[in-house]
Amino acid sequence: MQPSYEYGDQVRLIRNVRNDGTYPGIPTGTLLMRRGEVGHVLNVGTFLQDQLIYTVHFLGSDRRIGCREEELIDAALPWMPSRFETREKVSAALALSVDGEVLVPQGAIGEVFKVIREFERGQPFYHVQFPGRLLVVPENALSDAVEVETER
Repeated sequence: MQPSYEYGDQVRLIRNVRNDGTYPGIPTGTLLMRRGEVGHVLNVGTFLQDQLIYTVHFLGSDRRIGCREEELIDAALPWMPSRFETREKVSAALALSVDGEVLVPQGAIGEVFKVIREFERGQPFYHVQFPGRLLVVPENALSDAVEVETER
């Protein structure tokens, strides 16, 4: 296991980081740092001997947070903000179809499986798991999920 980043490297978070119970003085589940924030690597360690963990110092908030390698990119790389994040519930803003066949009706609720940032296309795309379907969907075809209350 070779680390991609070393002491002093400037990195950017690509996922929101919440307290998993290891950050003292803040309740578990609390948002610690938003995606897009830039920090500097202070240390590289391992967790369970198979995961690299980087201690990253975020100067703006003066927080030192442990981040997994897949949560980071080099801060010098282009960055495209996204509206949604992995595991977030979303709604189809319009009916999603392929070759005229509606695969997902407007308003259907899905879950973001992966965020895809392709600069050539000018906007993020998402792998979204809708009931029975995993689709690649542009950001402008999604909206915030609205939980519908059912009557009993």
